Amino acid sequence: MNILVLGGGGREHAIVTSLAASPDAGSIYVAPGNGGSAPGTVTVTLDNLDAAAVVSFAQKHDVGLVVIGPEAPLVAGVADAVRAAGIAAFGPGAAGAQLEGSKRFSKEFMERHALPTAAFGSFTNAAETLAYLERVGAPIVVKADGLAAGKGVTVAATLDEARAAIAECFDGRFGAAGATVVIEEFLTGPECSLLVFTDGTTTLPMAPAQDHKRAFEGDTGPNTGGMGVYSPVPIVTNEELADMQALMEKTVAALTSEHIDYRGVLYGGFMLTPAGPRLLEFNARFGDPETQVILPRLKTDLLEVMLAVANGSLADVQLEWDDAWAVSVVLASAGYPGDYAKGLPITGIDAAEALPGVTVYHAGTKRFDDGTLVTAGGRVLNVTALGSSFQEARALAYQATELIDFEGKQYRRDIGKRALGGRSAWER
Repeated sequence: MNILVLGGGGREHAIVTSLAASPDAGSIYVAPGNGGSAPGTVTVTLDNLDAAAVVSFAQKHDVGLVVIGPEAPLVAGVADAVRAAGIAAFGPGAAGAQLEGSKRFSKEFMERHALPTAAFGSFTNAAETLAYLERVGAPIVVKADGLAAGKGVTVAATLDEARAAIAECFDGRFGAAGATVVIEEFLTGPECSLLVFTDGTTTLPMAPAQDHKRAFEGDTGPNTGGMGVYSPVPIVTNEELADMQALMEKTVAALTSEHIDYRGVLYGGFMLTPAGPRLLEFNARFGDPETQVILPRLKTDLLEVMLAVANGSLADVQLEWDDAWAVSVVLASAGYPGDYAKGLPITGIDAAEALPGVTVYHAGTKRFDDGTLVTAGGRVLNVTALGSSFQEARALAYQATELIDFEGKQYRRDIGKRALGGRSAWER
């Protein structure tokens, strides 16, 4: 079967790598891909937001499955158009993608269906937002309503920080995404992500993962798209995992009750509070960089799973997981998540991947015709290592990280460090 994967980040490189391992995979087209697309795949130029162009390409190249990686094409309704053309699509339609496309919609959805979450208010002008802020005080969380590439969230420790974040939204830093602002209660505890496959009826959970959103060590600095991740999460209790799985099943049932046809991955971002898991957010697709530690542990044929999701037969699938631990460290360009240079040569990837259990997933990279690999984005590479223990996987990931070089390389050296200290490391 020929497959079209939309997207060009580390998540899509991980997806393509897993799909390429399927004996049933034919040609795999990636749009736009990056400098590290898996061997045997074909990178193509295609506007991922142009549903008609995606459908036309799929029909012309006899594509049997379209996998939509990023959130923007999902919100734009690309999956709806693909399905309407009679082609299997992995990813929810525009209605379901609003869980990620609008934080206001997501919070109101949680409220309607009694899904435990932080208290919130949503506003469309600065005066009302600031008045609400004065009533609730700080610390507080300020969120741009729409898609902002993981950068539209500010955890404000003070009122001045919150006011500045509100001004950024309404002054246009995030474009239309900041036209509505959500103010959310500040919750305490470790964060954890749980992703599930769902065909709208059956829900199959993946292993939990823990991302590191802040740019700098000690969980300081601005939010990013993610600086590192590991899976599974050693501090999550069996009771908490069961609670999170139950909440994800309840969410899928709630989508069905609102006549939303949801087929793809549903991502739940949780805060593990003393009162139990609380939902922080939903994403309508695989997380990035969570995918880079989850899929390497999935032993079940990913193409089989995706087709079952797309065709509504997920009840016939059983997921099998590798017992290994996985840790991934993001190598970023100097200046990220702000301005950064591009076009800097990258070396050392072959040496890193020569280490046992190490895979380097490309994100912001580009390869020229002569084979030269250069930086082309903020998050450049995801260095993922599998090990028989959390400590072994973490040590391997950092050993591999040291072998890779490009000018201005920056990364966090504390990915997973708090988890080594147990639950007490999150006590405040």
